[in-house]
Amino acid sequence: MWKLNLLLKIWQGTEEILAKEEINNLLLLGTDSEGKTAWYLAAKWGNLMMLHEVWEWAKEKLTTEEININLLLATDNSGLTAWHWAACNVKLDILLKI
Repeated sequence: MWKLNLLLKIWQGTEEILAKEEINNLLLLGTDSEGKTAWYLAAKWGNLMMLHEVWEWAKEKLTTEEININLLLATDNSGLTAWHWAACNVKLDILLKI
């Protein structure tokens, strides 16, 4: 739960100082060194609450096409999507959300 609270604080703080495009590029679509987004990591870790929050922000800030390409169909450096990780980790609640 503390990770979600931290994520919420970061999100709220950035909305006050960053433009929409910067939020999209740095937070929603930003990746780590392995090509993983916050959406991807929430699915991989099985964190439904965090996945839900990222989804809600994406719906608010991104177009349908951007969501499809950059969240639902996005792959990491190994070619795996968030869906793959949720399936590998047998996270039915995450698969249903995705």
